[in-house]
Formats: sequence, structure tokens, C-alpha cells
Amino acid sequence: MGSENKAERLARTIVERLRARGHSAFLVGGCVRDLLLGLEAKDFDVATSARPDQLLEMFPGADQVGAHFGVVLVRENGAQVEVATYRRDLEYRDGRRPEGVVFETDPREDVVRRDFTVNALLMDPVTGEVIDYVGGRADLEAKIIRAIGDPEVRFREDHLRLLRAIRFAVRLGFEIEPKTFRAMRELAPLIESVAAERVRDELIRILTEGGARRGLELMDACGLLGEILPEVAAMKGVEQPPEFHPEGDVWTHTLIMMEGLREPSITLALGVLLHDVGKPPTFRVAERIRFDGHVEKGVEITHAALSRLRFPHQVIESVAALVANHMRFMDVPRMRESTLKRFMRMPGFEEHMALHRLDCLASHGDLENYEFVRQKQMETPPETLKPRPLVTGDDLIAAGYTPGPMFRKVLAEIEDAQLEGRITTKEEGLELARRMYLRL
Repeated sequence: MGSENKAERLARTIVERLRARGHSAFLVGGCVRDLLLGLEAKDFDVATSARPDQLLEMFPGADQVGAHFGVVLVRENGAQVEVATYRRDLEYRDGRRPEGVVFETDPREDVVRRDFTVNALLMDPVTGEVIDYVGGRADLEAKIIRAIGDPEVRFREDHLRLLRAIRFAVRLGFEIEPKTFRAMRELAPLIESVAAERVRDELIRILTEGGARRGLELMDACGLLGEILPEVAAMKGVEQPPEFHPEGDVWTHTLIMMEGLREPSITLALGVLLHDVGKPPTFRVAERIRFDGHVEKGVEITHAALSRLRFPHQVIESVAALVANHMRFMDVPRMRESTLKRFMRMPGFEEHMALHRLDCLASHGDLENYEFVRQKQMETPPETLKPRPLVTGDDLIAAGYTPGPMFRKVLAEIEDAQLEGRITTKEEGLELARRMYLRL
């Protein structure tokens, strides 16, 4: 099984201790799949015939993370492993979890209740032997995501499995088996019943684990995109001016950008996904195709869509900033020095740069403005982007000026002059303030 990490060593130790007490025990699930594929397995799970009370007796420091389902969490030396009693699930009523479980001693009963064949393999961590009751090895070799048993039953049990199938297909580069995909298309509306936080977390993985473009295409093909992000689905067929966007409609442009992402943060991935989300509702044809106000509309839609999916406030604001500023790069060669410096010192500016670069490469291909800003960054020491103010509000008060609305204008003008190198001392700043007040 190659070199072991801490979690794998702990899992092996747990299996050996359980077997020494006469229990059946195996590695199970995603860790087995990843080990067989030669991928790094991060989370290790053990399935066993031992009952929860026996597990707590054997591992006294363990936490009951799913007492109702017979799951305990064993921690040791900075590693953790979930250990679960073999079980059979009772009826699902809420589209998320069974009403109850029946503990079993037969591992076959445990794996046939799982979601996809490639996630239902058992492995002996001592010998490396794999036990396969559901055809998972063949599907691994064929690179197929297939629901265990009747796919409609599997998806009705837990509606989030609709998205999980896409996440696994994208992450592993696998195809979704046709019968499984047909069931996904038929049952896509069920995703509306899933808690927004669970949908959000799967979406994050689809967008950031590699293959974001394919994830969106699969979501679109089975109808999940229209259920989860109808604002993005609305991009399809929205034409763009061919002189600026020879690649095609807004949807195609966005897909090409998503394909260019490399291990993105979730804010950059969402920024790319939503940067043109304001175009469908602002599309009109005058002398040419126009999207007047699409940036402002895009910011509004971004706030609404990400709030609906329960993204944290800071993520929403960061993504909205990417949407709000993505067109400003058109003006960088003509910006005043102070305006350009303020632009370049925005929080997360490297993500603004990354989005602009992808935007250009997915359309006209002209990186002139991108290179212009890169050159400016090289020429501009970081400390000159936001230098210590030459004049503060306290300085203006000390000079005899009364606080009021004019203060902000005066201080902004002094900072502009400082950023542009027109003034370099406090005295020069106060002189500029004096001239401004004289003009009142």
C-alpha cells in the first residue's frame, strides 16, 4: 500500500486491535478507492462488526459522532479515523438520512446501502486484499461512476447524491454510467429540498478540485445547474459582440475561463463563474449588442445567489468585488497615477489580475492591459501604494479647520497628490488644503 500517513497507520492499528478481539474489520469507502487509484487518501474510515458500546470500551478516548448510526471518531497522535459498525439502513423519509439503522455482522449488508460502487470497496490493510460485493473494482478500472442497485432509489434516499455523483466524476475524471445519469436528470428537482449549506459545500468542491468546466457542463446536462444556479444557466445562448468575443455566447466564454482555473480559491472560482452573470438580464441590440449596466446588475445577482447558498459574508463580498471591478482593467492605461495605485492596492488584487487574465484569454486574447499593470507592479514598491498619510484629520483640526464634509474631500485630494508625487511633505499637504479651502 506504499508509504503510510498518520491516518492510515492509525486505521491499520484500529483494524488489528478489533481483529485481535474477534471482530471483523476493514478499511472502507473513499480511502480504498483512492489507494487503488494511486491517489493520496486523506480520510480513512473503518467498518467493523463491533457494536458502538464495544468500540467505546476499546477506544475510551473516542467521540460518538453519530451515536444513532454507530459511528465513533478515534483520535491519536494528530490523526483521526471514523469507525462505524456494519449497518443496514431503514427507510429514508427526509431525502437525507434513514429513520434508523439495524446493526449487522455481515460487511455485505453494509456496503450495498452505500451510494456508488467505487465508494463501496473493502480492503484488508494488512494484506491489501480487496473485497468487492458491488462491482466497484471493474468500475474503477473502467472509470465509471455507477449507483449501487437502482439509481433512483439511491438518489431518493439522499438527494445530495445527485451532486456527489458529479463531484466524483469531475475529481476522478470518470464518466457517469448512463442509467445513473438518466436517474439524475429525472430527479434533479429533488436538489431543492437539500439544505443550502450542503449544496454549497459540494459546489465548492466541484469548482475547486479541478475540472470545474466539466462539472458545470454535467450539472447543466442533468438539469442541476438550472435548479441550483438558474442565473448561470441563463447565460446559455446570450450572444456577445463577435469583435470582442469570437469564442461565442456568455456561457461558452465562462466555460473557457473555468477551464483555465488551476487550484483556485473559492472566491476566484466564483468570481470567474459570476463575473458576467449580469449580461443575460441587460442584453439588448442597438447599433450592436450591448450589456449596459451589466456590472452593477452582476453585483446584485451575485449577492442574491451566494446569499441563497449561504456563503459566508466575507466570501460574498470578495466575489462581489471581483464582479464589480472586472471591467476596470479596460481603463488602466488612462487612469491617473493615484487612481491606478488605489486600484492596485485593493484587497485580493492578485485574484482580480487572475480573473482579468482568464477573461482576456477566453475572448480576444489581448493581454496588453494585464501586462501594463504587471509592469506597474514591478515598478511600484509596495510601500508607495498606501504610504503613511502626510496629513491627517487631526492635522487639519490643529491647523484651525472645522471638521465636516469637506474634510474627506481635502484628505482625498492630498492623498492623490501624494500618490502622484506632486507633494512629499506635510507642509505641502497643508498648503494644498489651504488652497482648497480658499476656493470655497
